[in-house]
Amino acid sequence: MARTAPPAARGEAPAAARGERRKTAAQMRRRVLGAPPVWRELLLVVLFYSAYTLTRLILVQDGTGPAFEHADQILRLERALGLDIELHLNEALLTMPWLARTANVFYATMHFIVTLGVIVWLYRYRPDHYRWLRTSIMVATGAALIGFWLYPLAPPRFLEHEGFVDPVTALHSLGLYASDASGTLTNQYAAMPSMHAGWALWCGVVLVKLASQAWAKVLGALYPGTTVVVILATANHYVLDAVAGISLVGGALWLSWALYERCPPPLLIARARVSHLLAQRGARRAGAPAPAAPAPRCASRT
Repeated sequence: MARTAPPAARGEAPAAARGERRKTAAQMRRRVLGAPPVWRELLLVVLFYSAYTLTRLILVQDGTGPAFEHADQILRLERALGLDIELHLNEALLTMPWLARTANVFYATMHFIVTLGVIVWLYRYRPDHYRWLRTSIMVATGAALIGFWLYPLAPPRFLEHEGFVDPVTALHSLGLYASDASGTLTNQYAAMPSMHAGWALWCGVVLVKLASQAWAKVLGALYPGTTVVVILATANHYVLDAVAGISLVGGALWLSWALYERCPPPLLIARARVSHLLAQRGARRAGAPAPAAPAPRCASRT
């Protein structure tokens, strides 16, 4: 007598289907909330940095007179507050030419190398945190352009009458503005706020918060402070520039974290709707019943 398989227990098939639907919905949510496609991010970075650079160049077309007036204002304010340490750091750095050359190279290169490296690492190894952190640095940098436009500022190295010395020129060293060509291809009066300080803080926060190795966390903690000392000692920025850049990035980090992580109701509902629509599309392609609308909630990110 032929044996037949026993009938499935009541409720097993619907339970399996519900499990499949939940799995599909979870996958769709990860696609929505995780790191976006790499080609899109590369295009976004290229377009954003090109716009950032071109805008900095355009904003310097009104002349340099206001930039030097603002420099006098900054120095007067810092002296009144007792914050004018730039000249002392500049003089101390120039007594050690080898260290000054190192600082020049640090200023010219690490700003880009470290930031780009952290962005790539973040995308590759911490995709769940990529979107909100990427958004924070872009928002801060975009806001900085408004500062460059409204408050052009001559860096201390242009104030020879105040005693400042440009270590790149004095030592014929490698540096960001070592040649006339490099100097004309950027806005040297975009000092307020300092994005060197701001981007360094962003990199430090990412490494301290997300790196698993202790040495990486230590480097992340040291990098912002080192950058601030370098930008002051090389006479490229004032203390208030660094304060403004750090405050701007700190505020952008908090705002982006609040929007992505704490999920205010409008954003939370929008995310749930997008996840539901994607889950419905995946279910239709698989021939499965349409899933029920998920309850709007934030994904846990520890």
